[in-house]
Amino acid sequence: MPLFKLSTNKSIDSQKQQEFLQKASSLIAEKLGKNEQYVMTLCVPGLPMTFSGKEEHCAYCELKSIGLQPNQTPVLSKAISLLIEEELNIPSERIYIEFSNAERAYWGWNKSTF
Repeated sequence: MPLFKLSTNKSIDSQKQQEFLQKASSLIAEKLGKNEQYVMTLCVPGLPMTFSGKEEHCAYCELKSIGLQPNQTPVLSKAISLLIEEELNIPSERIYIEFSNAERAYWGWNKSTF
């Protein structure tokens, strides 16, 4: 049910992508208190992007989850930004993160909805 998506203009080799996605999956599950079995992560590297009118490395992230609460977002923002800085060397001031609370009826899985 949680979905984490990273889009970036940085080129990232496939092994590094998989390592990052595994760490992101574990982090998201831990911070949300959800079973990692339901966490999906994806990475879209090498996109044409700018931030502040500059082409330096930057990232746009989306985190969607059923039951996401506003009081969780500051902790998640810090943890996700630190992970991206440490693993991908993208400065946190060049990262945007969009948080979305998904309604159960609008999240499909396994031929049904949550």
